[in-house]
Amino acid sequence: QVQLVESGGGLVQAGGSLRLSCAASGRTGSNYAMGWFRQAPGKEREIVAIISWSGERTAYADSVKGRFGISADNAKNLVYLQMNSLKPEDTAVYFCAAASVRQPSATPLSEYVYDDWGQGTQVTVSS
Repeated sequence: QVQLVESGGGLVQAGGSLRLSCAASGRTGSNYAMGWFRQAPGKEREIVAIISWSGERTAYADSVKGRFGISADNAKNLVYLQMNSLKPEDTAVYFCAAASVRQPSATPLSEYVYDDWGQGTQVTVSS
């Protein structure tokens, strides 16, 4: 099991930037793909960005492509989500999640593959 703690959320004006961090602890020696998901009020949780355990592959939701960037520092067990050009529709609780994978380049897109989740951090974008 991996314990995940997100940080970096807050209130920002439209067009601004935030960087979210996810600190992992526990069984971090195993192969884990890491993902960021978000859930807005009244909506289902959705994928935002995924990074493979090897770090060589990433995947993004169409709604954030070109604006968000996911990265990882495996030595420090940290995963980041750099969010630029934020829009009011990006307002949501953002969750970090870990999925145990066999292939180092895997970027699983289904949230049901992710076994470990953080508590989430609120991001609010004002217009």
